[in-house]
Amino acid sequence: MQRLLRRLLPALSSAPPAAACALRARQAVPALPRFMALRPAAGAEGGDGAADPTCAAGATPQCDGLETAQQKKTFEKSEEEAAERRQPCPAELVQALMAEMPFGDTDIEEELIVHASSERDTKKRKKRTAGKEPEEGAERVRKKKKQTQPNYFISLPITNPEITGRIQAVQDAITQKDQRLSKAMVRAGSFHVTMLLMHLATEEEINLAVGALSDSKDFVEDLLQGKPLDLSFEGIDHFSNAVGFVKLADNDHTAVLKEIAETLKKVFQEKGIVAGEGRAFYPHLTFMKLSKSPQLRKEVKKIDSRLYEEFKSLCFGEEVLHRLDLCSMLKKKQPNGYYYCESSIVLGEKHAAEPDEAELLSLSKRLVESAVLKAVQQYLEETQSKSRQPDGSPVRGEEAASGARTEEGTDGSK
Repeated sequence: MQRLLRRLLPALSSAPPAAACALRARQAVPALPRFMALRPAAGAEGGDGAADPTCAAGATPQCDGLETAQQKKTFEKSEEEAAERRQPCPAELVQALMAEMPFGDTDIEEELIVHASSERDTKKRKKRTAGKEPEEGAERVRKKKKQTQPNYFISLPITNPEITGRIQAVQDAITQKDQRLSKAMVRAGSFHVTMLLMHLATEEEINLAVGALSDSKDFVEDLLQGKPLDLSFEGIDHFSNAVGFVKLADNDHTAVLKEIAETLKKVFQEKGIVAGEGRAFYPHLTFMKLSKSPQLRKEVKKIDSRLYEEFKSLCFGEEVLHRLDLCSMLKKKQPNGYYYCESSIVLGEKHAAEPDEAELLSLSKRLVESAVLKAVQQYLEETQSKSRQPDGSPVRGEEAASGARTEEGTDGSK
């Protein structure tokens, strides 16, 4: 700091700033009114207003109007003081000023150098980590997303042979036009409608989901009101040219299916299971998707809709809702191609304690028929045993008749 101040102070002293000059001017100006007050009025001496010849000849503006020795002496003194102020500061004075300043022994140049180097290091670190921070953040987001991706779902299985057969015909027609898409086709045993998606991380959560599905049965049957729910599948559509699916006809039964999906969602969420978050229910039957094969996704970016143009209005048939399954996406599928099931509920079953009239009538008829048949068989056995003699030979007609009369007389005497 001392070296730096030694450089700066002499320069500031030798070249005073404009503010210092202005201050000196203000200090000098107040003297002028006094000079003017001492100046006699024009025409006081001689009465003709003639000016002093000494001032008239070669007089400067500073001494203009100075007529007495006292005024000249005062002016000269102020000039001397101004000249002293314009002189540079002596080295001894600079040394004394620096000694009185705080942190006078500090080396400012070294401090500035250290600070500058630390700023450069900080900039270099920012530059090195500028590209890594977003990558690390994106990786964390991907891991978190993977941990919460759905791995279980509620499935409505499609078992009607008419529907599955027509879908397979469409799949064959598409693969004949583009053989690569054979890897994208869904097997017939896996056809289903997804009712609800969820993520189950532990065995405890799986058990909760099994209980939630069981609890939802009564609510679903209340919506069905004892009537079958026929779902009509008609037409083909796609999601972003990456998924091909069969549509459900928009009718009252589809509206009931949407109510069932909403009921399932509420029951599962009440159990503390995160299900159906941020996903609107859109019932569909997927038969083709590029995501089935990562290698295929590199070869085929989009599915050409012209491949199934002729089937866009095809009627595939009807499926009756009879079962809902809790299925795993990751566990090994069953031999028929259907997903691994943790639990299922069957809908439309009659309770054993509440048989209907038709079942009661049928049961009573079977009981009567069984009793009559048993009585007839017993009668025939008794008749055959009476028609034979003790030695096993058949009884003659007269003996049989007399025996019959004897039995009748015995019965009458009772």
